[in-house]
Amino acid sequence: MPHREADRRGDHDGFAGPWWRFPIIRDALLAGVLIATTWALSHLAGLSRLEPFGFAAAAILGGRHFFREGIEELWEEHQAGIEILMAAAALGAAILGLWDEAAILVFLYAVAEGLEEYAYARTRSAIRALLDLAPKEATVLRDGWEETIPATELKPGDRFVVRPGEALATDGIIRDGASALDESPVTGESMPVEKGPGSAVFAGSVNKQGALIVEATAAFEDNTLSKIIHLVEEAQERKGRLQRFIERFGNRYTPAVLVAAVLLLLIPPLFGQPFLPWAFRAVVLLVAAAPCALVMSTPVAVAAGIGTAGRHGVLIKGGLHLENLGRVQVVAFDKTGTLTEGKPEVTDILPAAGTTREELLALAASVEQRSEHPIGRAIVGRAEEDGVAPQLIHDFEALTGLGVKARMSRTEVLVGSPALLEERKIPLGEIRSEVERLQAEGKTVVAVGKDHSLVGLLALRDRVRPGARKVLRLLEQVGVKVAMLTGDNERTAAAIARELGIKHFHAGLRPEEKVQYVKRMERELGSVAMVGDGINDAPALAAATVGVAMGAAGTDAAIEAADVALMADDLEKVVYAVRLGRVARTISTQNIVFSLLILSVLIPGALIGVLSIVLAVVAHEGSELLAVANGLRVARYRAARA
Repeated sequence: MPHREADRRGDHDGFAGPWWRFPIIRDALLAGVLIATTWALSHLAGLSRLEPFGFAAAAILGGRHFFREGIEELWEEHQAGIEILMAAAALGAAILGLWDEAAILVFLYAVAEGLEEYAYARTRSAIRALLDLAPKEATVLRDGWEETIPATELKPGDRFVVRPGEALATDGIIRDGASALDESPVTGESMPVEKGPGSAVFAGSVNKQGALIVEATAAFEDNTLSKIIHLVEEAQERKGRLQRFIERFGNRYTPAVLVAAVLLLLIPPLFGQPFLPWAFRAVVLLVAAAPCALVMSTPVAVAAGIGTAGRHGVLIKGGLHLENLGRVQVVAFDKTGTLTEGKPEVTDILPAAGTTREELLALAASVEQRSEHPIGRAIVGRAEEDGVAPQLIHDFEALTGLGVKARMSRTEVLVGSPALLEERKIPLGEIRSEVERLQAEGKTVVAVGKDHSLVGLLALRDRVRPGARKVLRLLEQVGVKVAMLTGDNERTAAAIARELGIKHFHAGLRPEEKVQYVKRMERELGSVAMVGDGINDAPALAAATVGVAMGAAGTDAAIEAADVALMADDLEKVVYAVRLGRVARTISTQNIVFSLLILSVLIPGALIGVLSIVLAVVAHEGSELLAVANGLRVARYRAARA
């Protein structure tokens, strides 16, 4: 079991450190040396009278850590833990005169616990190795001169130089230069990403080519790399349902074992049975029935899964969410920015009678310049390309799921879906056929209205993400159903669905309607993972069994909105997360079944008297180490790209 004392874990500033820094391992090895020395003096030198003292000293040295923990847990939390079972067994063996078996029991248990602690601490702290990827020093520009300072002294606004081959000390924005950056420590994306002036960059990214001048946007302790480490460490503390159930079971089961051992000690002599054989069986029962492997069946797998996911750019915010990923039956995707690149381009400009293309574009851009939606940014960008200047507006308002509106002088201007204009009693007239034609081509149509009349239409097309179809097929191959939920119109959604091979999609949905569909799928099909941008889809992400935010690097809101945050805009990470959840769930189940089988053999063996203390300890600790080793297999899951 993962114990609580920092000195026992042997980690320093969050790092596990080498095994010899773990006091329990050092003391266990010293106890082993003392046992071997005592045996040699007794059997080879004939000093048998030293046996009780040597073995007792070995037991005290090897067991002092878990003896103390067991007593503290009993005294402070009023719970009898596994440590109490082992201490009681060692004490019972000593009282029965089995000094050698008492010492061997303590030695083997301490070795197993030490190795388990070492493996567990390494698993939990491996994510902190990411900090080593960020340089300890940075070259800042001060009054035109370069000055090398500790990276921890960087603050927002500082400008620092990053030469080819160097890593970024903290997050920032490129102010001069262009290069390809390896962002794999943050996003898990193996391919370098081209960046230039104005591009956001992250701590730990490696500059591959040209020299860069970067303006820091975060202090070292607040950069994205530090946030990832902090979030993963917090997540490893959050327990899943199965883990909480096993802990509750252990809190009741362990005292029951103590009571059973006492009854085994007291009742048979009342019926004329000899005391010593039953006392021996009671001691063996304390060892054999201890649920170490069962209690460790899930924590190591969960910690390993969350840690390895974090190193691959997937932040899973707790054991519950890793558990839920393993149960997902349906993955529902938002369309814009998720299945598509989220960078629509204006393809058609269709003014109504009496309006020019420039007037239509200027009116739409004037209203959309306040919008953060990808469609709004695309319209403003097209106006800039065409040299069309937007006008001043006031009273801007976003109409969720429909569009935006604003006032220009005394005139109300509406920019949004054709449904928005029809809702406001603005007829589309003969241009309706153009709406249907453009939507049938898979384009998103934006209508512009002014003074209760139609000004014209804009059509935009967003490209499907490369590899999106492959990702959807991979999900279906592992038995996961795929759906698309979008606020776009039916025809556009149908065109994208045909291109991607999606059979189940729902279009024209407002945020609250997406929530309803997520809940309906959960009732009818099982656990649902909703994949979106983490901001516009926040209600649906919150309603799903697992909410997955894409492209969360550097975006606090996206990380906060979801249960799982994919740091890169990489759909294949969805497949990775689902498969990792299934691997972790499978391994946890294997450990539970294995642990219960071991207990079902050891407990009857202890009761009928066929087990010795040493054999019980070897079987017990061996099963615990096997459960830990099996759990650590999750950390070796590397299939980020299927």
